[in-house]
Amino acid sequence: MSYKKESYRHLGETLIRNFNKRGIDACYCEDSTEAIRKVLELIPEHASVTWGGSMTLSETGLLDALKKGSYELIDRASAKSPEEARALYGRIVCADYFLMSTNAFTTDGELVNIDGNGNRVACLITGPAHVIIVTGMNKVTKTVQEAIDRIRTAATPPNCVRLGLKTPCASTGLCADCQSPESICCQVVVTRRSRQPGRITVVMVGEELGF
Repeated sequence: MSYKKESYRHLGETLIRNFNKRGIDACYCEDSTEAIRKVLELIPEHASVTWGGSMTLSETGLLDALKKGSYELIDRASAKSPEEARALYGRIVCADYFLMSTNAFTTDGELVNIDGNGNRVACLITGPAHVIIVTGMNKVTKTVQEAIDRIRTAATPPNCVRLGLKTPCASTGLCADCQSPESICCQVVVTRRSRQPGRITVVMVGEELGF
């Protein structure tokens, strides 16, 4: 085990306690393979499962694993019209399990997310019965402000490039605190506590995942 991996494991153990103090369940997995196994253990067969946009879920292979299982999958990308997307969203918010990553999280156990349309953070806040968050340890910061800074400098610019958006950061690589119509920094959500203990589970992975 590398020194970095061992440090991640120790930090994960500390963070589990800090998340638990905030009504959030958490666990630490050494790698993506272990994380997939853990998530599948948490979801019973035939449960309705959906997810928010996430590079992490794709990189770990979790979405591929779900598609091989016995679940009722609700894929927002399957909508072929705005009307169908709206109807589908009604099913998404009532799903048994909502999967996502987090843009950042603090050493004190707070989740920090910045979103464009807000559907991802909306489901984090309320709606689906259970939320499972899969995140790499590269997203941990000391404070909420450091988390926001990290998202705006390390996550948003490459995400805008990936999505082909015409924002200042997509062309300069730097946050301009813009008011662009295509901005994906419209909602800033800090989850400091889960009012429903155990509704949210954070699966920390000892790898660098996502942006």
